[in-house]
Amino acid sequence: MHLKNLHLVNFKNYEDSEISLSKGINCFVGNNGAGKTNILDAVHYLSICKSYMNSIDSQNIRFDQAFFMIQGNWIKEDVRVNIHCAVKAGAKKVFRRNKQEYEKLADHIGQFPAVMISPYDKDLISEGSELRRRWMDGIISQFDRKYLQAIQKYSKVLAQRNALLKNMAEHRMFDQESIDVWDEQMIVLGNDIHAKRKEFLAEFIPVFQKHYDAIGTVEEEVHLVYRSQLNEDSFENLIVKNRHKDAQTRYSNAGTHKDDLVFEIKGHSVKKFGSQGQQKSFIIALRLAQYEWLKNHLGVLPVLLLDDIFDKLDHSRVERLMHLVSDNFFGQVLVTDTDAERVQKIFADSNLDFNLFEVNGGSVKELNYVEEK
Repeated sequence: MHLKNLHLVNFKNYEDSEISLSKGINCFVGNNGAGKTNILDAVHYLSICKSYMNSIDSQNIRFDQAFFMIQGNWIKEDVRVNIHCAVKAGAKKVFRRNKQEYEKLADHIGQFPAVMISPYDKDLISEGSELRRRWMDGIISQFDRKYLQAIQKYSKVLAQRNALLKNMAEHRMFDQESIDVWDEQMIVLGNDIHAKRKEFLAEFIPVFQKHYDAIGTVEEEVHLVYRSQLNEDSFENLIVKNRHKDAQTRYSNAGTHKDDLVFEIKGHSVKKFGSQGQQKSFIIALRLAQYEWLKNHLGVLPVLLLDDIFDKLDHSRVERLMHLVSDNFFGQVLVTDTDAERVQKIFADSNLDFNLFEVNGGSVKELNYVEEK
């Protein structure tokens, strides 16, 4: 599977640009702010139905314009599939497959997978639990449609329950029967979500350890610790125990929306005790494990998006990453970098053919083209 071409209209800093892509390695070079990352983000849109960088669709529209459009032709099992994404300020996002609009965006998720490795990934370690839950949910959802539906329904039920708690507090009354209606739904959905997350991590963690050993400088035991209230008690009991607190805080204090993943090296928190090098290896290993998990479960090679990472990694980690590329572990690869000479040397040293593009102020110029083998 690969993306054959990309057409951007009013997307971020692109007015109207078309890019033809190799099914192998595609390198985009240019100064900071030129628009390199925006190309990778456009591919992420066509894969996941949303931006990697900014979840508010309207904020990805080019300045002073009313809409943006991203269109691309995917080649999957030798069949061309046209995917069209359009966002207009104040209107619903539209996704079409071969000119046929999806009834639900969820029907597209997992069809054309992509994995991004970016400097922003450090937020997975440094930021709050919501980001780590979204990362985990995003992987499972690409393979398990029922899980995606469950987390979407859970989010809606949680919002309704919280709104009811707030309304009852404002009117100084508490109606347990009304709360029970939402509790019953939360318990069923939450138990399913909890079980699926545990199942996913049991399979994912050994894959992650393998990639950490490969990309790191020394072998160290790493772990993802799944923290959930449901590990310690039943959801039913947790709901009852938190009734008084919920009424006081006007918020649901028990449930899978409070879950977290703790990243550990040798039994210690990566966030608190991990060196910069350990944290980099940890993040890259997470993404490589994500790639392998999706590849195995979806039966296709996801597109790999490498955003400005060669400047952030030392030589040994770059070398290990290129070893995976040269071993054909990956399929199509899109790379951004500020230094054309550096990126050319990295791939040349690995004896890898690549296409090179120059990006400048929202325009893309192809510098060389490698024929498909």
